[in-house]
Amino acid sequence: MSSKGETAARRTEVRSAGGAAPVPSRGVFILFAVACGAAVANVYFSQPLLVTMGRDLGMSPGLVGSVVTLTHVGYGLGLFFLVPLGDAVDRRRLIAAQLLLLVVALAVVASARTPVTLLAGMVATGLLAVVTQTLVAFAASLAPPAGRGRVVGLVTSGVVIGILLARTASGLMADFAGWRSVYLASASLTALLALVLYRVLPRDIGARPTTLRYGQLLRSTITLFARERLLRLRALFGLLIFAAFSTLWSSIALPLSEAPYFLSHSEIGALGLVGVVGALAANAAGRLNDRGLSRRTTGIALALLVASWLPLAFTRSSLGALVVGVILLDLAVQAVHVTNQTLIYALYPDAGSRLIGGYMVFYSVGSATGAIAATALYAVAGWGAVCLLGAGFSCLGLALWVFTRGSSSGPAVEAGSRGEG
Repeated sequence: MSSKGETAARRTEVRSAGGAAPVPSRGVFILFAVACGAAVANVYFSQPLLVTMGRDLGMSPGLVGSVVTLTHVGYGLGLFFLVPLGDAVDRRRLIAAQLLLLVVALAVVASARTPVTLLAGMVATGLLAVVTQTLVAFAASLAPPAGRGRVVGLVTSGVVIGILLARTASGLMADFAGWRSVYLASASLTALLALVLYRVLPRDIGARPTTLRYGQLLRSTITLFARERLLRLRALFGLLIFAAFSTLWSSIALPLSEAPYFLSHSEIGALGLVGVVGALAANAAGRLNDRGLSRRTTGIALALLVASWLPLAFTRSSLGALVVGVILLDLAVQAVHVTNQTLIYALYPDAGSRLIGGYMVFYSVGSATGAIAATALYAVAGWGAVCLLGAGFSCLGLALWVFTRGSSSGPAVEAGSRGEG
């Protein structure tokens, strides 16, 4: 294992010394974070709006629940079929093209008059929102190896804020201008970002032409998973933590919109402001990974994830307990997520898009599983059963860490960090 880590470290050093682009300013990385947040928010805008969208288009409760699920299905397809292109083409051009196509998908959602049109638009929105992961891989490729954890943490903090503020923004806008205004506003912002990013982002001169054809590029993603145990392990962590994350956030609007609270869209969406604390975990986790503390960070975070479901179980009787649970859950999920991305990228930096895209497929599977299971379970067994489901996913993650902690810390990253230091 140590020799593999040293090989990965040497690979990174050679790439850094071999004419890679100069490290961009912090302002450019902040722009990466903003763009990531704006893109990924489109996957989550619908969660506080499900009831209103269903009534407007005459959708059954089961069909309404599929809005979230199909968006994540589209996201999963994009992760596998689109993100790997970042290892073969200029990422700056790829990012601009995906953003412009995303504008079209958002316009379809905003103008939908039938459930079929809405669901098709949601699948396309999820498919193209994977530009977020292309941005993450691009930022990681531009970061110096010894500071990659901090950069990934900064960019991921943008993702966290985008995910959580999506609910706040969509709730407020829906109350004042209807649910369609959410997607029209997002389409306008996305078009502006496409122009700004194309002008501001550096040319992807670090990308190396590949002789792999598209089909071979996709198959190589599977090969990477077959070869690297660390990648498979971290992907499983990702699946379980985001299943727990989605269990909460895809269903929390249901009890809050009923007795005894009867909260409005904007009030439910404001809960996302509490979860922004998770952005702090993203930055802190990145710094801990640069110090070689990935194993400990993962274990503590997974323990917090399990603990978060205790206060969440008291949501119907205490909003204070809900707030505590949300903070703990989001801190835990983002800490593990940043650790995962930092570790797997260091395995093969020149295959960064495939590594991150493949890992995020598991994120999408976990998110879709949590969403559909939580909404279905709430309908038949209530909030307590949803909390047991989330706690089950969390306990599986902690058990996986306990039984594999000797090999889950990522020797490649830790060896690389020591060598660069």
